[in-house]
Amino acid sequence: MKEDFLHYLWKFKKFDTLNLKTVNEEEVTIINTGNYLELAGPDFFNAQLKIGDQKWAGNVEMHVKASDWYLHLHEKDTAYENVILHVVWEYDADIYRRNNTEIPVLVLKNYVSTETISNYKKLKSPKSWIYCEKQIAQIPVFIFKNWQERLFFDRLERKSQIIYDLLNETNQDWEAVLFCLLAKNFGLNTNGNAFLQFAKAIPFSVIRKESFELESLEALFFGTTGLLEADKEDVYFKDLKFKYYYLLHKYQIEKVYTEPLQFFKHRPDNFPTIRLAQLAGLYYQHQNLFSKIIKLKSIDSIYKLFAISASSYWQNHYQFDKESPKKTKSLSDSFIDLVVINTIVPLQFAYAKTIDESIAEDLISILNDIRPEKNSIIDKFKSFGVTSENAFETQSLLQLKSQYCDVSGCLKCAVGIELLKNN
Repeated sequence: MKEDFLHYLWKFKKFDTLNLKTVNEEEVTIINTGNYLELAGPDFFNAQLKIGDQKWAGNVEMHVKASDWYLHLHEKDTAYENVILHVVWEYDADIYRRNNTEIPVLVLKNYVSTETISNYKKLKSPKSWIYCEKQIAQIPVFIFKNWQERLFFDRLERKSQIIYDLLNETNQDWEAVLFCLLAKNFGLNTNGNAFLQFAKAIPFSVIRKESFELESLEALFFGTTGLLEADKEDVYFKDLKFKYYYLLHKYQIEKVYTEPLQFFKHRPDNFPTIRLAQLAGLYYQHQNLFSKIIKLKSIDSIYKLFAISASSYWQNHYQFDKESPKKTKSLSDSFIDLVVINTIVPLQFAYAKTIDESIAEDLISILNDIRPEKNSIIDKFKSFGVTSENAFETQSLLQLKSQYCDVSGCLKCAVGIELLKNN
């Protein structure tokens, strides 16, 4: 038995509420179960109860065993002074407040049906991947779709945290925040942190001023990531290196190196050299990029904006000093999809919140037009009968797995609650 089951029972009143009595035989009437805030302190705040002939307003605390009150040191915590009822599964100790008055105890298992307990045990049966893997495909479409929308926006809230942090670091400069986010995105998983470090190391005011000269942007990007430190015979390499040190002196920028960039296990088109060159091309082609991105409402308009390629040098190079067959290094649709999912949609969401604008339908529409992501988590859900038609659905499933399935949050999940009700 786990406390989350007690929370579920109390929150949804999944027990016999008509004949409740404390261990001291006082009748209990629930007027209001209180607010389940999941914060530090008692489990339910501002409950309203009638115990015996007295009406109470206060908090409700829950434990599997009554003695857990002392195990958790609640008797020393003033936050628990206003507890008016102690709800437990097993009664094994009397509980007292700091002023030595006894706290009424309700043993909940006396009022829960065997069917409800059986359903809970079935839901929590041993899993190979997730608890509901044999049942999740049975959830009604209406319930599952509504839950996916909630999951999607919860995921956007989590992704927005880095945006708010960057806003504080950049003195509320949305253009600078976008540059940092795009840099991290262009670095992919392997080089994302290094790309974010280089983006933070260059004052965005310098990017603004130098964005009209592509070679200056490449010099700053390659120089800050440490790719210009070696000695090479390549003429373009030497030009970039000279310009990089010139720009450091011009703008009095402190020389900062990021963590080493990784080439190993990358396909050549994902080499950090190519991604840096493409990022430079994007900022050379589009000044005031934030004001353009924030207005985009369709995937086609996004593809059009990101229709850029690396500079001419990189058409027949993947690394400095190593010539390769000529190939236009443009951004692929699949790469742009990643940018949309990880940067554009979260940025639009966060910005809309700051100006109190609702764009929920626009964001869902954009991701509905993007192909579903391909990874082991999405494949595993598919093996259990949960298929995804677009990126909106895959993002929802990723949130479901990480924030509910992985932490056994079945009783906070619409899927788990529905299964518990219907098993």
